[in-house]
Amino acid sequence: MKSPFPFAAAALLALAACNSKSDPEVLDSNPDPMAAELANAGTIELPPAIKADKTMRCSDNSLVYVTFFEGDKQAVVRTEKGGTPTTLTAPNAGEPLTAEGGWKLTGDTANVKIEQPGKGALSCHE
Repeated sequence: MKSPFPFAAAALLALAACNSKSDPEVLDSNPDPMAAELANAGTIELPPAIKADKTMRCSDNSLVYVTFFEGDKQAVVRTEKGGTPTTLTAPNAGEPLTAEGGWKLTGDTANVKIEQPGKGALSCHE
């Protein structure tokens, strides 16, 4: 009986010679149609994280609900719990936050001065 070893060794050598490439070839049968657009897209700035969410009592005994965001360039104000939110923004930190219609907010997470459309300025605190 002959040994199968020489035949198996020859078969392995033949198979090893078939794939002499070091990197496997990748075939993309489903290319991304937006690949070029995504590669050329600019950077995206993520929205800021919430810094504080406060309920504040104002000088006329009303309440305002203010959400402050990191970076001190954005806040969301509600005049009623669950009411319509108004987003106030500033181009630079430390400047007054404003919104269309006459909204203006200055201050920090403990004390603010807020101006609403059709109303005078109010001082509010935690």
